Amino acid sequence: MRFTRREFALTAAAAAATAFAGRDVFAQAPAFFRIGTGGTAGTYYPIGGIIANAISAPPRLVLTAQASNGSVANVNGILSGALESGFAQADVAHWAHTGTGLFEGKEKAADLRLIANLYPESIHLVAAKSANIKTPADLKGKRVSLDEPGSGTLVDAKIILEGYGLSEKDVKADYLKPNQAAEKMRDGGMDAFIFVGGYPTSAITELAAAGPGIDIVPIDGPQAEAIRKKYAFFAADEIPANTYKGAAAAKTLAVGAQWVTSAKVPEALVYEITKGLWSDKTRAALDAGHAKGKSIVKATAVAGPSVPWHPGAEKFYKEAGLLK
Repeated sequence: MRFTRREFALTAAAAAATAFAGRDVFAQAPAFFRIGTGGTAGTYYPIGGIIANAISAPPRLVLTAQASNGSVANVNGILSGALESGFAQADVAHWAHTGTGLFEGKEKAADLRLIANLYPESIHLVAAKSANIKTPADLKGKRVSLDEPGSGTLVDAKIILEGYGLSEKDVKADYLKPNQAAEKMRDGGMDAFIFVGGYPTSAITELAAAGPGIDIVPIDGPQAEAIRKKYAFFAADEIPANTYKGAAAAKTLAVGAQWVTSAKVPEALVYEITKGLWSDKTRAALDAGHAKGKSIVKATAVAGPSVPWHPGAEKFYKEAGLLK
């Protein structure tokens, strides 16, 4: 018997629904758990794939990492039921849960819950050396990609522009994924782009290696301090020299990358997944699989929660002595 794509999707959804029913989420059918990540050239996507592969224990438990437009899209996917979980910047998750900031005027995402704080996401302001951009204020009149709609980067890019006295109208704004923006810069059609993610990220690494040269522009000084005071979820950060070929060290801002889910996902399932996240198997995979994987450590898993803990995750962290 052959299934259409729609019939297959409905069958998979039904299996997932069955898996989430009842007290024992593994008793009747495999548990399917999707992780919304980001664009394939960013950091969310490879990290999500590493975590999904390490935790999965088929046929009992199957995790999959799905490419997406990033934080905002992942939160919306969780709320709509299209995703069981996703990665999101701490600021985006907080705004969604409280109905503030980017989500002002929208219904609060009351069911949004936290699984883990993962790693700091650095704000990269990448500029072609030929553009002579030394501070964010120099972006005025330049061709700048702010990332695509639905991404947390776009939210933070607007905050950075505002902090340095600019708006989208002051730049020749484009809205591209980092790999697309990097390609356009390589071809001479882009002066700068903003990306929020753990360093190093492949799109910028490849751009720097291909030439003719890039700068990682510092986001510091009194303007950056004012941004931190206004938005408490930002922290001071620094991208080390030669993280990207030929680029000097750059002070910048960072925001936590967090793994969030829905309160509707059963406690037993999230407990199992949280336990799997901090297993020796996942530790080895993260250390070997991506430079940012080494920054994902149990010691900071409960740092800076932006939304309430999911009971399953909370149970694990209490047993581990990380939460009281």
